[in-house]
Amino acid sequence: MIGILVAEHLPLVRLGLVTSLGGEADLKVVADLGDGEDVVSAALRHGPDAAIIGLDLPGSDGFSTALRLHERAPGCRVLILSRRPTPGQVRRAFAVHALGFVSLETGPEEIAESVRRVAAGHRAVDSDLAVAALESVENPLTRRELDVLRQAAQGARSGEIAEELFLSVGTVRNHLSRIMCKTGARNRLDAVRIASDAGWL
Repeated sequence: MIGILVAEHLPLVRLGLVTSLGGEADLKVVADLGDGEDVVSAALRHGPDAAIIGLDLPGSDGFSTALRLHERAPGCRVLILSRRPTPGQVRRAFAVHALGFVSLETGPEEIAESVRRVAAGHRAVDSDLAVAALESVENPLTRRELDVLRQAAQGARSGEIAEELFLSVGTVRNHLSRIMCKTGARNRLDAVRIASDAGWL
């Protein structure tokens, strides 16, 4: 019997997953929750073989939750669930040691089979998405540029970014200018969107 933890913030989606997975003879949902902060403690308490993690969890997003699970409960393999999957998200999922990545539009039987593959230690990802992830452009941004862009993504102004990263305001503006040039973005918000979609942030 494969024990599964389901973490998804939308109650109807979570209920649908619990119901469909619970109907499989070899699968058993041992915990379901709607907040990312509770996932690791629930995994340590219930010892699931696999976890389905929604990307939009409050408290701790799906990527951060997957990484924490890998560090604290490595025996629990992760399958990430996304509403609007992008190649960049697939790359990020693998970077945080998730073994699977599926769309919310995936059918119940396919999700069940993906859970089985992940629990057995195999990758489970839509083939078209996997190819697109492999073919997507490598991250052209430096580590410092990513630091600046992450601050910008949180709504920080140039002065606040400079203070947080111990840089001058001019240096921050130069970084933002280079970021927009490298990504082809119209402004910093567009750069954040492009970098997020590509999985660089």
